[in-house]
Amino acid sequence: MINTSRPRRSVLYMPGANTRALEKAKTLSADSLILDLEDAVAPDGKAKARENILAALNTGFGHREAIVRINGLNTQWGLEDLKVFANTSADAILLPKVESAAQIEEVASLLMKFNPANTMAIWAMIETPMAIFRLQEIASAHPLLETLVLGTSDLVKDLHARHTSNRVETQTALSLSVLAARAHQLCVLDGVHLSLDDAVGLEQSCIQGRDMGFDGKTLIHPNQIAIANQIFGPSPEEIEEAKERMNAYDAAISSGAGIAVLNGKLIEELHIQDAKRILALANAIEAFLKTN
Repeated sequence: MINTSRPRRSVLYMPGANTRALEKAKTLSADSLILDLEDAVAPDGKAKARENILAALNTGFGHREAIVRINGLNTQWGLEDLKVFANTSADAILLPKVESAAQIEEVASLLMKFNPANTMAIWAMIETPMAIFRLQEIASAHPLLETLVLGTSDLVKDLHARHTSNRVETQTALSLSVLAARAHQLCVLDGVHLSLDDAVGLEQSCIQGRDMGFDGKTLIHPNQIAIANQIFGPSPEEIEEAKERMNAYDAAISSGAGIAVLNGKLIEELHIQDAKRILALANAIEAFLKTN
């Protein structure tokens, strides 16, 4: 179920092996942080990275949501990762390369075993062709599942495709992921933009992801945060229009008119639901900014 009290416009990967990066994360304007034990950490650095993330969680990241990406349970590190972080202040566990409901169910069972009072959410990396084919199964796997995270770099590799500016190579996977998330009331996050010196490309990618229905974008560098926050957050114009829709609809209902019209356009219940979503997101962002 989507946690509407937490904006996830910008979700930044932070390598667990880099203590300076973990410390800097406490000052960044990212909504969420993925503290990474998997791809960003070499095999001989896994244990130390685990210690680094534990220490960082103990001091906290302020209002920023903290998600630990563990190693897969089919690796020599995954089970210990899960055991260690099940009793921490982390908000969620991110499981890499999810391809079946059974993987989600196993993580949920272990979380309850290691911490019976567990309220920690599960996030799932969607980054392989098999994951795309099994999205319905994965998205409905367990009540603790909260978010689907697109791993487009791995997906492009497995497809033997090439990264293009319009992302035609991943359009089908992106669309199906949004559909699966919405069908099961999950949050869904777009994949990373790999070019660090391409602000225009990042902006275009964010706009594309927002327009497709993604809740936010995963990022690989702090310099990408501002653009993601701007594009995935409602603009002042959108907020004002949402308020106007609500007022026009309420006035029409109160007067017994039955229908509402704003700027020559009919307002129906579906428009009110969207207006409520926009205003809830705007309020959540405002609350987060006050605690920053």
